[in-house]
Amino acid sequence: MESNQEADPRKSREGYRDVDPYKLSARNCGGVHCALFPGTPVEISLANCDIEALVQPSPDEVESYELYLHLPELRWLWHTPLCPNWSMEGIVKPALHSLEMVFRLTSSMLQDARPYIARDEWLRKLESLAIMEIELVSHLVEGDKKAPTTAAGSMPSAWQTAGARSSVSRTSQDSLLSKWPNWKGAQNLRMRLLYAIECHMLRAPFTLGLGEPNLAGKPLLEYDRICTPLQVFACRQAAPGHPEDHTLSTVHQILESWLMVAQGLLKAIEERVKAGDSEGAARKCWIVEKVWKLLLATMDLLQVMDPDDFMRLKHELAINTKPQVGINHGFEHIGGGAYCLRSTMLREVTRACKELRHLVPKAVGVEADPKGGPRLQEAIMGLFQTHGMETSGTPSRSGVIHLLQSFQAVEVSVRQFYFSYQQLVVAVMGSGEYKVDVQTEISAAEALSQFYFEPPYFPSLDGAKTFLGSYWHNSPDLEEGVIMRELAAAKTSSTQNGYHKDHHTQGSSAQLANGDAIMKEAFTSDQQLFLNVSLNHNQLHMHNGYS
Repeated sequence: MESNQEADPRKSREGYRDVDPYKLSARNCGGVHCALFPGTPVEISLANCDIEALVQPSPDEVESYELYLHLPELRWLWHTPLCPNWSMEGIVKPALHSLEMVFRLTSSMLQDARPYIARDEWLRKLESLAIMEIELVSHLVEGDKKAPTTAAGSMPSAWQTAGARSSVSRTSQDSLLSKWPNWKGAQNLRMRLLYAIECHMLRAPFTLGLGEPNLAGKPLLEYDRICTPLQVFACRQAAPGHPEDHTLSTVHQILESWLMVAQGLLKAIEERVKAGDSEGAARKCWIVEKVWKLLLATMDLLQVMDPDDFMRLKHELAINTKPQVGINHGFEHIGGGAYCLRSTMLREVTRACKELRHLVPKAVGVEADPKGGPRLQEAIMGLFQTHGMETSGTPSRSGVIHLLQSFQAVEVSVRQFYFSYQQLVVAVMGSGEYKVDVQTEISAAEALSQFYFEPPYFPSLDGAKTFLGSYWHNSPDLEEGVIMRELAAAKTSSTQNGYHKDHHTQGSSAQLANGDAIMKEAFTSDQQLFLNVSLNHNQLHMHNGYS
Protein backbone atom coordinates (compact mmCIF):
# COMPACT_ATOMS: atom_id res chain seq x y z
CA MET A 1 0.00 0.00 0.00
CA GLU A 2 1.39 3.40 -0.97
CA SER A 3 2.14 5.99 1.65
CA ASN A 4 0.77 9.53 1.60
CA GLN A 5 4.01 10.86 2.99
CA GLU A 6 7.09 11.87 1.12
CA ALA A 7 9.96 9.47 1.63
CA ASP A 8 12.24 10.32 4.55
CA PRO A 9 15.47 11.73 3.06
CA ARG A 10 17.51 10.09 5.81
CA LYS A 11 16.50 6.65 4.52
CA SER A 12 17.67 7.46 1.01
CA ARG A 13 20.72 9.52 1.93
CA GLU A 14 23.18 7.06 0.43
CA GLY A 15 21.42 7.36 -2.93
CA TYR A 16 21.18 11.12 -2.74
CA ARG A 17 24.93 11.71 -2.70
CA ASP A 18 27.10 8.92 -4.04
CA VAL A 19 30.21 10.11 -2.23
CA ASP A 20 32.82 8.10 -0.39
CA PRO A 21 32.86 9.70 3.09
CA TYR A 22 36.45 8.70 3.67
CA LYS A 23 37.51 10.89 0.75
CA LEU A 24 36.08 13.96 2.47
CA SER A 25 37.94 15.99 5.06
CA ALA A 26 34.75 16.31 7.10
CA ARG A 27 31.39 14.65 6.99
CA ASN A 28 28.89 14.39 9.82
CA CYS A 29 25.23 13.45 9.59
CA GLY A 30 25.22 13.90 5.82
CA GLY A 31 27.29 17.07 5.95
CA VAL A 32 30.29 18.03 3.84
CA HIS A 33 33.30 20.18 4.49
CA CYS A 34 32.74 23.88 3.82
CA ALA A 35 35.41 26.55 3.70
CA LEU A 36 32.97 29.02 5.25
CA PHE A 37 33.39 27.24 8.58
CA PRO A 38 36.86 28.05 9.88
CA GLY A 39 36.78 25.51 12.70
CA THR A 40 38.17 22.04 13.00
CA PRO A 41 36.18 19.56 10.87
CA VAL A 42 33.99 17.02 12.63
CA GLU A 43 35.57 13.63 13.12
CA ILE A 44 34.72 11.06 10.46
CA SER A 45 33.53 8.65 13.16
CA LEU A 46 30.38 10.79 13.49
CA ALA A 47 29.42 10.33 9.85
CA ASN A 48 26.44 8.05 10.47
CA CYS A 49 25.12 9.57 13.70
CA ASP A 50 21.53 10.72 14.14
CA ILE A 51 21.35 14.50 14.28
CA GLU A 52 18.38 14.41 16.67
CA ALA A 53 20.43 12.36 19.13
CA LEU A 54 23.47 14.55 18.52
CA VAL A 55 21.82 17.76 19.70
CA GLN A 56 19.77 16.25 22.53
CA PRO A 57 20.79 17.98 25.79
CA SER A 58 20.57 16.27 29.15
CA PRO A 59 17.36 16.60 31.22
CA ASP A 60 19.25 18.67 33.80
CA GLU A 61 20.42 21.11 31.13
CA VAL A 62 16.88 21.50 29.81
CA GLU A 63 15.45 22.04 33.28
CA SER A 64 18.05 24.65 34.23
CA TYR A 65 17.48 26.46 30.91
CA GLU A 66 13.72 26.60 31.46
CA LEU A 67 14.01 27.74 35.07
CA TYR A 68 16.48 30.43 34.08
CA LEU A 69 14.03 31.81 31.50
CA HIS A 70 10.95 31.43 33.75
CA LEU A 71 9.44 29.26 31.03
CA PRO A 72 6.96 27.48 33.36
CA GLU A 73 5.37 30.84 34.18
CA LEU A 74 5.42 31.98 30.55
CA ARG A 75 3.88 28.71 29.35
CA TRP A 76 1.11 29.15 31.88
CA LEU A 77 0.39 32.58 30.40
CA TRP A 78 0.48 31.21 26.84
CA HIS A 79 -1.78 28.24 27.51
CA THR A 80 -4.35 29.95 29.76
CA PRO A 81 -7.25 30.99 27.49
CA LEU A 82 -8.73 34.40 28.15
CA CYS A 83 -11.04 34.58 25.12
CA PRO A 84 -12.39 31.09 24.27
CA ASN A 85 -14.11 32.37 21.13
CA TRP A 86 -10.90 33.79 19.69
CA SER A 87 -9.13 31.04 17.74
CA MET A 88 -5.97 33.12 17.19
CA GLU A 89 -5.37 33.81 20.87
CA GLY A 90 -2.76 31.07 21.27
CA ILE A 91 -0.74 32.55 18.41
CA VAL A 92 -1.19 36.30 18.93
CA LYS A 93 -0.71 36.33 22.70
CA PRO A 94 2.94 35.09 22.70
CA ALA A 95 3.70 37.63 19.96
CA LEU A 96 2.35 40.45 22.15
CA HIS A 97 4.32 39.09 25.11
CA SER A 98 7.46 39.23 22.99
CA LEU A 99 6.72 42.84 22.02
CA GLU A 100 6.39 43.70 25.70
CA MET A 101 9.73 41.96 26.37
CA VAL A 102 11.39 44.19 23.77
CA PHE A 103 9.89 47.22 25.54
CA ARG A 104 11.28 45.85 28.81
CA LEU A 105 14.77 45.37 27.39
CA THR A 106 14.64 48.85 25.86
CA SER A 107 13.63 50.30 29.23
CA SER A 108 16.57 48.50 30.81
CA MET A 109 18.98 49.99 28.28
CA LEU A 110 17.57 53.47 28.82
CA GLN A 111 18.24 53.14 32.55
CA ASP A 112 21.56 51.26 32.34
CA ALA A 113 24.16 53.22 34.31
CA ARG A 114 27.20 51.60 32.66
CA PRO A 115 29.06 54.34 30.75
CA TYR A 116 30.92 51.89 28.49
CA ILE A 117 28.02 50.13 26.75
CA ALA A 118 27.03 50.84 23.13
CA ARG A 119 23.72 52.38 24.17
CA ASP A 120 22.95 54.04 20.83
CA GLU A 121 23.47 50.79 18.92
CA TRP A 122 21.39 48.90 21.47
CA LEU A 123 18.49 51.31 21.00
CA ARG A 124 18.77 51.16 17.21
CA LYS A 125 18.72 47.37 17.18
CA LEU A 126 15.86 47.17 19.68
CA GLU A 127 13.82 49.69 17.70
CA SER A 128 14.37 47.67 14.52
CA LEU A 129 13.38 44.45 16.31
CA ALA A 130 10.24 46.05 17.75
CA ILE A 131 9.18 47.26 14.29
CA MET A 132 9.74 43.76 12.87
CA GLU A 133 7.53 42.34 15.62
CA ILE A 134 4.81 44.93 15.01
CA GLU A 135 4.80 44.04 11.32
CA LEU A 136 4.53 40.33 12.10
CA VAL A 137 1.68 40.94 14.55
CA SER A 138 -0.18 42.82 11.81
CA HIS A 139 0.28 39.83 9.48
CA LEU A 140 -0.99 37.45 12.16
CA VAL A 141 -4.22 39.38 12.77
CA GLU A 142 -4.90 40.36 9.15
CA GLY A 143 -8.57 39.66 8.53
CA ASP A 144 -9.15 38.54 12.14
CA LYS A 145 -12.55 39.85 13.26
CA LYS A 146 -12.91 37.68 16.37
CA ALA A 147 -10.33 39.49 18.52
CA PRO A 148 -11.62 41.15 21.72
CA THR A 149 -11.79 44.87 20.92
CA THR A 150 -13.35 48.06 22.21
CA ALA A 151 -15.27 50.36 19.88
CA ALA A 152 -13.35 53.52 19.09
CA GLY A 153 -16.42 55.66 19.74
CA SER A 154 -16.40 54.73 23.41
CA MET A 155 -12.91 56.15 23.96
CA PRO A 156 -11.93 59.80 24.57
CA SER A 157 -10.38 61.81 21.76
CA ALA A 158 -6.64 62.18 21.49
CA TRP A 159 -3.98 63.36 19.02
CA GLN A 160 -5.81 66.67 18.44
CA THR A 161 -3.99 68.88 15.93
CA ALA A 162 -4.83 72.41 14.86
CA GLY A 163 -7.09 72.55 11.84
CA ALA A 164 -7.79 68.80 11.79
CA ARG A 165 -10.35 66.52 13.35
CA SER A 166 -9.33 64.67 16.48
CA SER A 167 -8.46 60.97 16.28
CA VAL A 168 -9.60 58.37 18.75
CA SER A 169 -6.87 56.53 20.59
CA ARG A 170 -6.06 54.89 23.88
CA THR A 171 -2.89 54.34 25.82
CA SER A 172 -2.41 51.05 27.62
CA GLN A 173 -2.15 51.52 31.36
CA ASP A 174 0.19 48.59 32.01
CA SER A 175 2.50 48.49 28.99
CA LEU A 176 6.03 49.76 29.54
CA LEU A 177 5.65 51.80 26.36
CA SER A 178 3.24 54.07 28.23
CA LYS A 179 5.92 54.80 30.86
CA TRP A 180 8.45 56.21 28.37
CA PRO A 181 7.12 59.80 27.85
CA ASN A 182 8.72 60.95 31.10
CA TRP A 183 12.08 59.27 30.46
CA LYS A 184 15.02 61.21 29.08
CA GLY A 185 15.83 60.25 25.50
CA ALA A 186 12.80 58.01 25.08
CA GLN A 187 10.23 60.42 23.64
CA ASN A 188 11.40 60.26 20.01
CA LEU A 189 11.83 56.49 20.15
CA ARG A 190 8.31 56.08 21.52
CA MET A 191 6.83 58.30 18.83
CA ARG A 192 8.57 56.33 16.07
CA LEU A 193 7.20 53.07 17.45
CA LEU A 194 3.67 54.49 17.72
CA TYR A 195 3.78 55.63 14.11
CA ALA A 196 5.07 52.17 13.12
CA ILE A 197 2.07 50.62 14.87
CA GLU A 198 -0.24 53.03 13.05
CA CYS A 199 1.26 52.17 9.65
CA HIS A 200 1.53 48.39 9.97
CA MET A 201 -1.86 47.89 11.62
CA LEU A 202 -3.54 49.44 8.57
CA ARG A 203 -3.83 45.90 7.18
CA ALA A 204 -5.68 44.69 10.29
CA PRO A 205 -9.33 45.27 11.25
CA PHE A 206 -8.26 46.75 14.59
CA THR A 207 -5.27 48.46 16.17
CA LEU A 208 -3.28 47.66 19.30
CA GLY A 209 -4.31 50.53 21.55
CA LEU A 210 -0.83 51.47 22.77
CA GLY A 211 -1.26 55.18 22.11
CA GLU A 212 -0.94 55.22 18.31
CA PRO A 213 -2.96 57.93 16.49
CA ASN A 214 -5.63 55.53 15.09
CA LEU A 215 -6.57 57.98 12.36
CA ALA A 216 -8.98 55.47 10.84
CA GLY A 217 -10.93 55.22 14.09
CA LYS A 218 -10.69 51.42 14.12
CA PRO A 219 -11.63 49.25 17.12
CA LEU A 220 -8.93 48.94 19.77
CA LEU A 221 -7.56 45.62 20.99
CA GLU A 222 -7.96 45.01 24.71
CA TYR A 223 -4.19 44.98 25.04
CA ASP A 224 -3.87 44.92 28.83
CA ARG A 225 -6.36 42.08 29.10
CA ILE A 226 -4.76 39.92 26.39
CA CYS A 227 -1.08 40.71 26.88
CA THR A 228 -1.11 41.11 30.70
CA PRO A 229 2.08 43.24 30.68
CA LEU A 230 2.46 43.16 34.46
CA GLN A 231 2.58 39.36 34.50
CA VAL A 232 5.08 39.36 31.64
CA PHE A 233 7.25 41.82 33.56
CA ALA A 234 7.11 39.52 36.60
CA CYS A 235 9.00 36.89 34.55
CA ARG A 236 12.04 39.17 34.50
CA GLN A 237 15.39 37.58 35.30
CA ALA A 238 18.16 39.83 36.60
CA ALA A 239 20.86 38.52 38.92
CA PRO A 240 22.48 41.20 41.14
CA GLY A 241 25.92 42.19 39.96
CA HIS A 242 25.41 40.83 36.45
CA PRO A 243 24.12 43.59 34.14
CA GLU A 244 24.05 41.27 31.10
CA ASP A 245 21.94 38.65 32.90
CA HIS A 246 18.72 40.46 32.06
CA THR A 247 19.88 40.87 28.46
CA LEU A 248 20.71 37.19 27.93
CA SER A 249 17.53 35.91 29.57
CA THR A 250 15.23 38.38 27.80
CA VAL A 251 16.71 37.59 24.38
CA HIS A 252 16.00 33.90 24.92
CA GLN A 253 12.51 34.66 26.27
CA ILE A 254 11.79 36.51 23.03
CA LEU A 255 13.11 33.47 21.16
CA GLU A 256 10.78 31.13 23.06
CA SER A 257 7.76 33.41 22.55
CA TRP A 258 8.14 33.46 18.77
CA LEU A 259 8.82 29.72 18.68
CA MET A 260 5.42 29.35 20.35
CA VAL A 261 3.95 31.47 17.55
CA ALA A 262 5.68 29.33 14.91
CA GLN A 263 4.40 26.13 16.50
CA GLY A 264 0.82 27.39 16.29
CA LEU A 265 1.29 28.48 12.68
CA LEU A 266 2.71 25.09 11.66
CA LYS A 267 -0.35 23.35 13.09
CA ALA A 268 -2.60 25.76 11.17
CA ILE A 269 -0.63 25.06 7.97
CA GLU A 270 -1.23 21.33 8.32
CA GLU A 271 -4.95 21.90 8.87
CA ARG A 272 -5.26 24.13 5.82
CA VAL A 273 -3.32 21.78 3.55
CA LYS A 274 -5.55 18.88 4.57
CA ALA A 275 -8.59 21.08 3.93
CA GLY A 276 -7.34 21.90 0.41
CA ASP A 277 -6.67 25.58 1.16
CA SER A 278 -3.27 25.94 -0.51
CA GLU A 279 -3.33 29.74 -0.64
CA GLY A 280 -4.16 30.05 3.06
CA ALA A 281 -1.45 27.55 3.98
CA ALA A 282 1.08 29.41 1.82
CA ARG A 283 0.29 32.72 3.55
CA LYS A 284 0.99 31.18 6.94
CA CYS A 285 4.14 29.50 5.61
CA TRP A 286 5.52 32.86 4.54
CA ILE A 287 4.84 34.15 8.07
CA VAL A 288 6.80 31.20 9.49
CA GLU A 289 9.68 32.19 7.23
CA LYS A 290 9.50 35.73 8.64
CA VAL A 291 9.46 34.33 12.18
CA TRP A 292 12.78 32.54 11.59
CA LYS A 293 14.28 35.78 10.27
CA LEU A 294 12.98 37.56 13.36
CA LEU A 295 14.63 34.91 15.56
CA LEU A 296 17.89 35.60 13.77
CA ALA A 297 17.56 39.34 14.41
CA THR A 298 16.77 38.57 18.06
CA MET A 299 19.87 36.46 18.61
CA ASP A 300 21.92 39.12 16.83
CA LEU A 301 21.37 41.34 19.89
CA LEU A 302 23.91 39.22 21.75
CA GLN A 303 26.71 40.73 19.67
CA VAL A 304 26.24 44.10 21.39
CA MET A 305 26.71 42.73 24.91
CA ASP A 306 29.82 43.86 26.75
CA PRO A 307 32.39 41.04 26.32
CA ASP A 308 33.79 41.13 29.85
CA ASP A 309 30.40 41.29 31.56
CA PHE A 310 29.09 38.47 29.41
CA MET A 311 32.09 36.17 29.91
CA ARG A 312 31.81 36.55 33.66
CA LEU A 313 28.10 35.75 33.49
CA LYS A 314 28.75 32.84 31.14
CA HIS A 315 31.08 31.22 33.67
CA GLU A 316 28.63 31.55 36.55
CA LEU A 317 25.79 30.19 34.42
CA ALA A 318 28.02 27.22 33.44
CA ILE A 319 27.16 27.73 29.78
CA ASN A 320 30.58 26.43 28.82
CA THR A 321 30.51 23.30 30.97
CA LYS A 322 33.06 20.74 29.72
CA PRO A 323 33.18 17.04 30.56
CA GLN A 324 35.87 15.86 32.91
CA VAL A 325 38.87 14.15 31.42
CA GLY A 326 38.62 10.40 31.64
CA ILE A 327 34.82 10.31 31.73
CA ASN A 328 33.17 9.03 28.57
CA HIS A 329 30.10 11.17 27.93
CA GLY A 330 29.53 9.73 24.47
CA PHE A 331 28.55 11.77 21.47
CA GLU A 332 25.46 13.15 23.18
CA HIS A 333 27.51 15.79 24.99
CA ILE A 334 27.35 19.18 23.27
CA GLY A 335 29.65 22.12 23.89
CA GLY A 336 27.93 24.76 26.00
CA GLY A 337 28.07 27.47 23.35
CA ALA A 338 25.08 25.92 21.56
CA TYR A 339 22.86 27.32 24.31
CA CYS A 340 19.82 27.54 22.05
CA LEU A 341 19.89 23.75 21.59
CA ARG A 342 18.75 23.40 25.20
CA SER A 343 15.42 24.78 24.04
CA THR A 344 12.88 21.98 23.66
CA MET A 345 10.65 24.28 21.64
CA LEU A 346 13.43 25.14 19.18
CA ARG A 347 14.12 21.48 18.48
CA GLU A 348 10.40 20.73 18.10
CA VAL A 349 9.74 23.63 15.74
CA THR A 350 12.83 22.74 13.68
CA ARG A 351 11.60 19.16 13.40
CA ALA A 352 8.09 20.35 12.47
CA CYS A 353 9.53 22.52 9.69
CA LYS A 354 11.35 19.50 8.28
CA GLU A 355 8.18 17.41 8.51
CA LEU A 356 6.35 19.81 6.22
CA ARG A 357 7.63 17.43 3.54
CA HIS A 358 4.87 15.03 4.57
CA LEU A 359 2.32 17.58 3.32
CA VAL A 360 3.77 17.71 -0.20
CA PRO A 361 1.87 14.65 -1.56
CA LYS A 362 -1.42 16.00 -0.17
CA ALA A 363 -0.78 19.45 -1.64
CA VAL A 364 0.16 18.10 -5.07
CA GLY A 365 -2.56 15.44 -5.07
CA VAL A 366 -0.24 12.53 -5.84
CA GLU A 367 0.73 9.73 -3.48
CA ALA A 368 4.43 9.18 -2.92
CA ASP A 369 5.92 5.88 -4.06
CA PRO A 370 6.91 3.90 -0.92
CA LYS A 371 9.69 2.27 -2.94
CA GLY A 372 11.30 5.63 -3.63
CA GLY A 373 10.13 5.98 -7.22
CA PRO A 374 10.00 9.35 -8.98
CA ARG A 375 6.19 9.53 -9.16
CA LEU A 376 5.86 12.56 -6.89
CA GLN A 377 8.84 14.30 -8.45
CA GLU A 378 7.41 13.88 -11.95
CA ALA A 379 4.05 15.23 -10.81
CA ILE A 380 5.71 18.32 -9.36
CA MET A 381 7.71 18.79 -12.57
CA GLY A 382 4.52 18.63 -14.60
CA LEU A 383 2.91 21.12 -12.24
CA PHE A 384 5.79 23.55 -12.65
CA GLN A 385 5.65 23.29 -16.45
CA THR A 386 1.90 23.43 -17.04
CA HIS A 387 0.46 25.77 -14.40
CA GLY A 388 1.16 28.78 -16.61
CA MET A 389 -0.73 27.23 -19.53
CA GLU A 390 -4.07 26.77 -17.76
CA THR A 391 -7.23 27.50 -19.71
CA SER A 392 -10.55 28.81 -18.52
CA GLY A 393 -11.91 25.28 -18.26
CA THR A 394 -9.24 23.98 -15.88
CA PRO A 395 -8.85 24.99 -12.23
CA SER A 396 -5.81 27.05 -11.35
CA ARG A 397 -2.99 25.27 -9.51
CA SER A 398 -1.00 28.42 -8.83
CA GLY A 399 -1.86 28.17 -5.15
CA VAL A 400 -0.08 24.82 -4.98
CA ILE A 401 3.03 26.34 -6.58
CA HIS A 402 2.95 29.16 -4.03
CA LEU A 403 2.68 26.62 -1.22
CA LEU A 404 5.61 24.55 -2.48
CA GLN A 405 7.71 27.69 -2.85
CA SER A 406 6.85 28.75 0.70
CA PHE A 407 7.85 25.30 2.00
CA GLN A 408 11.32 25.76 0.58
CA ALA A 409 11.46 29.35 1.86
CA VAL A 410 10.94 27.97 5.37
CA GLU A 411 13.78 25.51 4.80
CA VAL A 412 16.11 28.31 3.69
CA SER A 413 15.26 30.44 6.72
CA VAL A 414 15.87 27.50 9.11
CA ARG A 415 19.30 26.87 7.60
CA GLN A 416 20.10 30.60 7.72
CA PHE A 417 19.24 30.69 11.42
CA TYR A 418 21.55 27.84 12.38
CA PHE A 419 24.36 29.01 10.12
CA SER A 420 24.20 32.53 11.54
CA TYR A 421 23.86 31.30 15.11
CA GLN A 422 26.97 29.19 14.62
CA GLN A 423 28.91 32.26 13.49
CA LEU A 424 27.42 34.19 16.42
CA VAL A 425 28.78 31.59 18.86
CA VAL A 426 32.28 32.20 17.52
CA ALA A 427 31.91 36.00 17.49
CA VAL A 428 30.52 36.23 21.02
CA MET A 429 32.38 33.40 22.77
CA GLY A 430 35.53 33.06 20.70
CA SER A 431 36.81 30.41 18.32
CA GLY A 432 37.54 28.14 21.28
CA GLU A 433 33.95 26.96 20.91
CA TYR A 434 35.19 25.06 17.86
CA LYS A 435 37.76 23.21 19.91
CA VAL A 436 37.17 20.40 22.37
CA ASP A 437 39.18 19.26 25.35
CA VAL A 438 38.05 15.66 25.22
CA GLN A 439 37.91 13.44 22.16
CA THR A 440 34.33 12.37 22.86
CA GLU A 441 32.96 15.90 23.09
CA ILE A 442 31.34 17.73 20.17
CA SER A 443 31.87 21.47 20.01
CA ALA A 444 28.89 23.80 19.93
CA ALA A 445 29.75 25.14 16.49
CA GLU A 446 30.09 21.63 15.06
CA ALA A 447 26.72 20.61 16.43
CA LEU A 448 25.07 23.71 14.97
CA SER A 449 26.70 23.18 11.58
CA GLN A 450 24.88 19.88 11.13
CA PHE A 451 21.55 21.68 10.76
CA TYR A 452 23.08 23.64 7.91
CA PHE A 453 24.64 20.60 6.21
CA GLU A 454 21.57 18.35 6.25
CA PRO A 455 20.21 17.06 2.92
CA PRO A 456 17.24 18.94 1.38
CA TYR A 457 14.07 18.78 3.47
CA PHE A 458 12.01 18.37 0.29
CA PRO A 459 13.90 15.94 -1.99
CA SER A 460 11.04 15.70 -4.50
CA LEU A 461 10.95 19.48 -4.91
CA ASP A 462 14.71 19.60 -5.13
CA GLY A 463 14.78 16.87 -7.77
CA ALA A 464 11.92 18.40 -9.75
CA LYS A 465 13.67 21.76 -10.00
CA THR A 466 16.96 20.07 -10.89
CA PHE A 467 15.40 18.13 -13.76
CA LEU A 468 13.30 21.13 -14.83
CA GLY A 469 16.50 23.13 -15.19
CA SER A 470 18.05 20.28 -17.19
CA TYR A 471 14.95 20.14 -19.41
CA TRP A 472 15.18 23.80 -20.38
CA HIS A 473 18.96 23.54 -20.73
CA ASN A 474 18.52 20.87 -23.41
CA SER A 475 15.47 22.45 -25.05
CA PRO A 476 16.01 23.17 -28.78
CA ASP A 477 13.60 26.12 -28.55
CA LEU A 478 15.95 28.12 -26.35
CA GLU A 479 19.34 29.57 -27.21
CA GLU A 480 21.72 29.51 -24.28
CA GLY A 481 23.23 32.86 -23.37
CA VAL A 482 21.22 34.91 -25.88
CA ILE A 483 20.23 37.54 -23.32
CA MET A 484 23.79 38.08 -22.16
CA ARG A 485 25.03 38.36 -25.74
CA GLU A 486 22.38 40.97 -26.49
CA LEU A 487 23.37 42.90 -23.37
CA ALA A 488 27.04 42.71 -24.36
CA ALA A 489 26.22 43.92 -27.88
CA ALA A 490 24.13 46.77 -26.51
CA LYS A 491 26.97 47.75 -24.17
CA THR A 492 29.47 47.70 -27.04
CA SER A 493 27.20 49.88 -29.15
CA SER A 494 26.66 52.25 -26.24
CA THR A 495 30.42 52.44 -25.62
CA GLN A 496 31.10 53.31 -29.26
CA ASN A 497 28.44 56.02 -29.27
CA GLY A 498 29.88 57.31 -26.03
CA TYR A 499 33.36 57.42 -27.60
CA HIS A 500 32.15 59.65 -30.46
CA LYS A 501 30.28 61.83 -28.02
CA ASP A 502 33.30 62.03 -25.72
CA HIS A 503 35.54 62.83 -28.70
CA HIS A 504 33.26 65.69 -29.70
CA THR A 505 33.15 66.83 -26.09
CA GLN A 506 36.91 66.63 -25.83
CA GLY A 507 37.22 68.85 -28.95
CA SER A 508 34.89 71.38 -27.43
CA SER A 509 36.82 71.19 -24.18
CA ALA A 510 40.09 71.84 -26.02
CA GLN A 511 38.59 74.90 -27.65
CA LEU A 512 37.36 76.14 -24.30
CA ALA A 513 40.75 75.49 -22.74
CA ASN A 514 42.43 77.43 -25.56
CA GLY A 515 40.04 80.32 -25.04
CA ASP A 516 40.75 80.29 -21.32
CA ALA A 517 44.48 80.45 -22.00
CA ILE A 518 44.02 83.45 -24.32
CA MET A 519 41.88 85.25 -21.74
CA LYS A 520 44.42 84.49 -19.01
CA GLU A 521 47.24 85.82 -21.20
CA ALA A 522 45.27 88.98 -21.96
CA PHE A 523 44.50 89.48 -18.27
CA THR A 524 48.17 89.04 -17.42
CA SER A 525 49.14 91.61 -20.08
CA ASP A 526 46.59 94.12 -18.81
CA GLN A 527 47.77 93.57 -15.25
CA GLN A 528 51.39 94.09 -16.29
CA LEU A 529 50.43 97.27 -18.20
CA PHE A 530 48.63 98.61 -15.13
CA LEU A 531 51.65 97.92 -12.97
CA ASN A 532 53.94 99.68 -15.45
CA VAL A 533 51.67 102.76 -15.62
CA SER A 534 51.40 102.83 -11.84
CA LEU A 535 55.16 102.55 -11.45
CA ASN A 536 55.77 105.36 -13.96
CA HIS A 537 53.23 107.57 -12.16
CA ASN A 538 54.88 107.00 -8.80
CA GLN A 539 58.31 107.67 -10.23
CA LEU A 540 57.10 110.90 -11.82
CA HIS A 541 55.43 112.02 -8.59
CA MET A 542 58.55 111.33 -6.59
CA HIS A 543 60.70 113.21 -9.15
CA ASN A 544 58.47 116.29 -9.00
CA GLY A 545 58.45 116.19 -5.21
CA TYR A 546 62.18 116.18 -4.82
CA SER A 547 62.91 118.72 -7.53
